Amino acid sequence: MRLFFSHPNSRSHLAALCLLLATAAWAQIPASQPAPAPGTPPPAMLITLEQAIDLATRSNPTLQANRTLISQNKEQEVTANLRPNPLLSWDAQYLPLFSPSLWSSNYIDTTAQFDLGVGYLFERGQKRQRRLQAARDVTAVTEAHVLDAERTTVANTAQQFVAALLAKSNLDLALQLLASYQHSVGISQEKYNAGGLAKVDLLKVELQTLQFQSDVSVARIARVQALASLRQLLGYDSVPRDYDVAGELVFTPLSLKLEDLQARALSTRPDLVAARRNVASAQSQINLAKANAKQDLNATFNYGHVNASNVGAFYFNIPLPIFNRNQGEVARTYYVLSQSQYMEKAAEQQVLTDIKNAYEALLTSQEVVQLYNQGYLQQAQQALEITQFSYQHGAASLLDFLDAERSYRATELGYRQALAAHMNALEQLRMAVGTRDLQ
Repeated sequence: MRLFFSHPNSRSHLAALCLLLATAAWAQIPASQPAPAPGTPPPAMLITLEQAIDLATRSNPTLQANRTLISQNKEQEVTANLRPNPLLSWDAQYLPLFSPSLWSSNYIDTTAQFDLGVGYLFERGQKRQRRLQAARDVTAVTEAHVLDAERTTVANTAQQFVAALLAKSNLDLALQLLASYQHSVGISQEKYNAGGLAKVDLLKVELQTLQFQSDVSVARIARVQALASLRQLLGYDSVPRDYDVAGELVFTPLSLKLEDLQARALSTRPDLVAARRNVASAQSQINLAKANAKQDLNATFNYGHVNASNVGAFYFNIPLPIFNRNQGEVARTYYVLSQSQYMEKAAEQQVLTDIKNAYEALLTSQEVVQLYNQGYLQQAQQALEITQFSYQHGAASLLDFLDAERSYRATELGYRQALAAHMNALEQLRMAVGTRDLQ
């Protein structure tokens, strides 16, 4: 059907009518969560962001491997707390092995000699206590490093989840645009059949379909790759092969100030905690090196049978610390302490820098999303629907329609990428602070 306008203000009336139709259509079409593609089988499992993080913390193999380090260090604490073993010694002397005729009970009692001794090494300088404290401090450092590895894994999982959401949203958009454009192609075919459209224009419209079909293929591959990368972080066995993500690309404004975030990070971020515990561990290593400089006492009690008599003897020996006083190791551990203190300061500065960068990136992403929300997104939608309506009724050219299609597609993709960038910036800030609770 064709529309004819004879009134001089017919084009303005047409624009007003199109604007009303576009506004109504915009209110009914959700931009962030389009309908799934027809004929697509439902996923075997849907997971939310929080579920993905929970699966990653429980099933990520790299994280599980890191956690075994804590158990290894605890067993080293057991080793460090062990006491020296007693020493049992015995001997038999002056036996007539090469004179068998001398063997007799009298010879054994009066001439042969038998000794049985028990010795023990008494550690001085509280070596065992120092070893145990040093091992415990190493365990504490390891626990902080494992928590930092968990922080990194959670952040990577969250960002990959956002990438999967973006890929899913882009695929839905590509399918919607393809369906909408195919509808326009059908209308163009009807116009061509009715003699209202030139053959060359129809070919241009049909040829443009290839772009939308290519967008669908690219978006589908991106979605498959994003889900595969996310599954690797979750642990392949934790989710089925045909799982999917649940959720939407959303905008979450942040109200906390930079100083509040930095103060929280300085008290909770695991890598900084590990740097501080390294300082305590270095101090315990100094104490252990000083304890090792103390010489240990070896005491032995010996029972002997000789000349028909039972006798006992005590033996004591201790090294004289003339040359070796462990002075090199003591000096080295002091340098380790200085190194740890410098590393703690560097870690604090790194935390402040990370939060500053992440905070500014989040503010920038918020501004971009708000630009879309304040009008650009709706304007692109209305411009497309007005141009499409006008083209279908002969009031706009083919070039105008194709240009509006490209502008709308670019705006929608930009909006989704802006939302994903904002969510990634928020996850980066959570990682920089060291906690997911930023309220």
